[in-house]
Amino acid sequence: QVQLVESGGGLVQPGGSLRLSCTASGFQFSGYAMSWYRQAPGKERELVGSISNTGDKTSYAGSVKGRFTISKDNDKNTAYLQLNSLTPEDTATYYCFVRMDWSYEWGQGTQVTVSS
Repeated sequence: QVQLVESGGGLVQPGGSLRLSCTASGFQFSGYAMSWYRQAPGKERELVGSISNTGDKTSYAGSVKGRFTISKDNDKNTAYLQLNSLTPEDTATYYCFVRMDWSYEWGQGTQVTVSS
């Protein structure tokens, strides 16, 4: 059974940092690219960024480029999203996502709230 479990969200002050984790099971993690999305209240879910299966290539949305970093540890079956220089506009539920050969899977999400 394919499963993605996010963790690491919380309340942080503007300018602060968080690291989100996405632990995967039920599929060959090293064989697939991973993506992070976020959804703020009243807004559509948007792509934050992606990382290749080997972890050597990343891409980011313009709104987070230079502030967020995606990484991938294939030995631990875990993807990470490092969030730096957070602003209130980054407040959202963050989801990891994997598209496999015949299906796709979302995690349950982890809430990030940026507020003073």
